[in-house]
Amino acid sequence: MSDPYVAISFDDDAQEFMPGETISGQFKLESFDPGSVKAIEFSVLWYTEGKGDEDLDVHEFRRIEADDMNWSAFRRAEQFDVTLPLSPLSYEGSIMKIRWCARVRVFPKRGREIVAELPFVLGNLQPARPHAG
Repeated sequence: MSDPYVAISFDDDAQEFMPGETISGQFKLESFDPGSVKAIEFSVLWYTEGKGDEDLDVHEFRRIEADDMNWSAFRRAEQFDVTLPLSPLSYEGSIMKIRWCARVRVFPKRGREIVAELPFVLGNLQPARPHAG
């Protein structure tokens, strides 16, 4: 048996979305023993990278406890759809960046959690230009 992992995809393989748009897709647990999982979390979130304090905010969050799991359903892909907020938009600055992603975290009964992320772009801001000076 191969190592367990999570596969996440957006419908139509889209990676860029506009504010207020609904993203949809699916995630699937691969090579997991049904009795080994304590909980699964799905979220859509943004975070910052760069100088200064790093921020993170969760836009959508769902947690499924082991007792509530239908393991025959998880042998298929679990569908999701989330309406995106108006802000913050993805941003590629020279000092700071704002990144968006869909994230699935699987908490096993033993061992370390398994995390999968699928990045995407919210909005269409142009990258920052270096300051000429």
